[in-house]
Amino acid sequence: MRITIYDGADTIGGTKIHIEENENGLFLDFGMNFARYSLYYEEYLGERTSRGIYDLWKLNLIPKLNIYRRDLIPKDLAQEVGQYPRPQVNAVLISHAHLDHVGNITLLDENISIVGSPMTITILKAINDTSTGGNHFGVELPYYKVRKIKDPEGYIIEADRKADYPSRKVVLTEHVQSLHEFLFYRPGQESPKAKKIIPNEVKTLEEEDLGFEVKAFNVDHSIYGATAYIIEGDVSLAYTGDFRLHGRKGDETRKFIKAAKSSSILITEGTRVGRDEHGNVSEQEVYENALKIVEEAKGLVIADFSPRNFERLEIFKKIAENTGRELVITAKDAYFLHALQLVDNVNRLKDLRIYGNLKATQDKWESIVVWGNYAEQYISPFEIRKNQENYILCFSFYDMPHLLDIMPDGGTYIYSSSEAFGEEQVFSFLRLWNWLQYFGFEVHGFRVDKYGKPIFEKGFHASGHISREELRKVIDEIDPDYVIPVHTEKPELFKWAFGERVILLKNGESWEI
Repeated sequence: MRITIYDGADTIGGTKIHIEENENGLFLDFGMNFARYSLYYEEYLGERTSRGIYDLWKLNLIPKLNIYRRDLIPKDLAQEVGQYPRPQVNAVLISHAHLDHVGNITLLDENISIVGSPMTITILKAINDTSTGGNHFGVELPYYKVRKIKDPEGYIIEADRKADYPSRKVVLTEHVQSLHEFLFYRPGQESPKAKKIIPNEVKTLEEEDLGFEVKAFNVDHSIYGATAYIIEGDVSLAYTGDFRLHGRKGDETRKFIKAAKSSSILITEGTRVGRDEHGNVSEQEVYENALKIVEEAKGLVIADFSPRNFERLEIFKKIAENTGRELVITAKDAYFLHALQLVDNVNRLKDLRIYGNLKATQDKWESIVVWGNYAEQYISPFEIRKNQENYILCFSFYDMPHLLDIMPDGGTYIYSSSEAFGEEQVFSFLRLWNWLQYFGFEVHGFRVDKYGKPIFEKGFHASGHISREELRKVIDEIDPDYVIPVHTEKPELFKWAFGERVILLKNGESWEI
């Protein structure tokens, strides 16, 4: 077996791992490396999609391989791309639906299948449905926009406005019959002139030959559907993806650890190995700490947590129930919860309210799916304004302008997400602070010091990643012959802790066993 780390060897995110054996190959994730992107881009400055992969290729933000979609390669790059290797890629095994693990998959050759849990594939489809585009290609999974050359020279690429949306082949880790219709349905496609999704095959791991025996295991992370994999070839390899033990699904992670004891190679994330922190804040502690704040809160409460962290949403729903308030979510969150119900038949929208955004026109996904199914749950900002003490509002920094319609008279804000990383995020927190001060909110979870630096308060956020101490115990328990660290800024600490069995690979380097 030959293992190549193309990205994510020394950064948190951007994971792109290739394994190859007997003319079969798999990628373990193919994510966007935000650390490297941020060297050149920021929120409103991104790659020129009109040049396809040209910018990303020239800036070395994607691996120099001949594995990308032909319709994304302009003519002045085609010859150069063709000179690079074309490794065998039967499929991409997706660990979870965070962009640092899936963000570059849409660039890959359209014949490459995607493998993921039903929850993960559903979340990716919902992200695609609700996306408004922008200055990145985004998550065009499982369906994607066909591009075409616009100019005679072949330099400019644009979306083909007449073409329907092809879909990649999907391999689910387990069978969910009700998911098939959702994967190939695009809101609004009933119109005769509307573009439709072109269906492709949907199989399960048992039905699909990937060239390896692949076993999938649910693991605990800060997003639903997170999956670890054990891959059997001439040797056995276990890949953790992002995982933890201190969430509500810690027992699922332990099942993977037990099964991975037979693996010779362990590829593991190490997000927190270089951080000076001890222990974990559990999701239960987040619930208890936030509950105390809301019990004493006057006026409107705002809960701010990471997008698609539905476990945290469930926590604030429980807090709302226990404090006599109603939880108000955005229409986009409602669309995701609607989609997730197709996977596990759990009605997460029950007893929730949906914020009635004041905008001129609704997107198709909202008007047809959300408004069409949950119209009675919508609530206007003016109704919230009249009875602010009755609600917990799930808003983030980007929703702050809508507070001008509610005009809160003070209130309580709880920041329940990760700390800032990077200069641009620091500026975002300063702007968020200004909004909160304008409306007179009592702020929990962070504050801004006299130097304009955000200071974060522990106890309101549980990390999605395993702690350094627990990771050491997990590696000892699995006891692999070899350990390959990824998704970490301090891979050398693995060598210090576990000695010669640690294989340190730089981006682009391979190791063979």
